[in-house]
Amino acid sequence: MAVMKVIEILANSEKSWEDATKKAIKQASKSVKSIKSAFVQSQSVVVNDNEVSEFRVNLKVTFEVK
Repeated sequence: MAVMKVIEILANSEKSWEDATKKAIKQASKSVKSIKSAFVQSQSVVVNDNEVSEFRVNLKVTFEVK
């Protein structure tokens, strides 16, 4: 039986939600090993001058505890 842990990560990107998600996993993997999955809990944007300027994601990342 494996023991799993879930952490919450917030990330942003000027390009897209997908890019924000990829950035979050890349950054998290520097200190968290054995990441198994990520669940996008929520998405939002920042609007400046009637234009989307930033995409934000709130992720739940699951990894195995060794």
